[in-house]
Amino acid sequence: MADAIHPQTRIGHVHLRVADLDRAIGFYSGVLGFNVMQRYGAQAAFLAAGAYHHHLGLNTWDSLSGTPAPKGHTGLYHTAILYPDRVQLADAVARIKAAGIPIEGAADHGVSEAVYISDPDGNGVELYRDRPEADWPRNEEGFLAMVNRPLDIDKLLAEAPR
Repeated sequence: MADAIHPQTRIGHVHLRVADLDRAIGFYSGVLGFNVMQRYGAQAAFLAAGAYHHHLGLNTWDSLSGTPAPKGHTGLYHTAILYPDRVQLADAVARIKAAGIPIEGAADHGVSEAVYISDPDGNGVELYRDRPEADWPRNEEGFLAMVNRPLDIDKLLAEAPR
């Protein structure tokens, strides 16, 4: 068996093909609040939380005016955006509700709470927050025992900053 990957390794960013760059920027920046760090005309943009070089890349290089991938085909299931705490997750959900974006699912996984939506190009987006590791559910042997319980969206939204 190969050696395990170093535990501090992280996935650094996601780069998405989009059909309309301005529409995608409107969603990721205008609704979710990512900062546009750099733009390459009408073909690509790089967005970040804070001043990082980029967490999201958006481009139309091979997808200008394209259509979403059909259901039942391989490809990206969703991009997961990790919020630092429940209040910030609630703020994100309040933003998507205010923008009229439908919530497609919401779950309490024991280790995390997650809300599922789609971006304007049909890409799945998970908005989530992790619970502290000490609170993660485990079985008798100490292995993770994740669950898939309903998440109370109204209770979550009550924690959104006013």
